[in-house]
Amino acid sequence: MKTIDKEFGGRKNRSQLIEEAVKEYVERRIHINRDLADLEILNKKSDKLNKEAADVLLFQADL
Repeated sequence: MKTIDKEFGGRKNRSQLIEEAVKEYVERRIHINRDLADLEILNKKSDKLNKEAADVLLFQADL
């Protein structure tokens, strides 16, 4: 707690600082978990998505 007081003393009270830190941590974890879930979906469907992308590339005109 001395480090918190030294670093932020006078600008914010300790409770407010800790509350904000916890909120930021929870929000970050929510985003990380959502990103991991999205990645899992993409990985499960990667073969199909890659085949579709390769098929689309066949239709590109040479420049």
